[in-house]
Amino acid sequence: MGFDWKKQKIAVGSDHAGFDLKQEIIAFLQKHEIECYDFGVYEKTPADYPSIAKEVALAVADHEFDKGIIICGSGLGVCIVANKVVGIRAVTCHETYSARVSRTHNDANVLTLGARVIGTDLAKEVVLTWLKTEFEGGRHQLRVSMIEG
Repeated sequence: MGFDWKKQKIAVGSDHAGFDLKQEIIAFLQKHEIECYDFGVYEKTPADYPSIAKEVALAVADHEFDKGIIICGSGLGVCIVANKVVGIRAVTCHETYSARVSRTHNDANVLTLGARVIGTDLAKEVVLTWLKTEFEGGRHQLRVSMIEG
């Protein structure tokens, strides 16, 4: 029995800058029948990204969700916040190679995207690649264990 990437539960969140892309990603996940939960924001009113990023990261770290996707203007601020949560390995990816390797080698469990950096179609490709890719384990498991401390 192989890895069924569609059975994952995904936590999704954004600040105001990432709102439109978040809506597109949620619709994309739903189209692929992937269970997801929207942690906000729910409108384009200016919002501080750290609170949303932390909430998504904690939900993943607490195993309420298999993975998380967080979107802000650059993808960088939310990545920094998420990585402060114990058990989170967040990565910012704006192309599919990094998305794939972040899963195969690093077992990344949170993907961050920059809505001002990546177009919608490429963002969907990155998300799809990231969700479909399994962690290889093996020699990479030792390194992931070292990251976890």
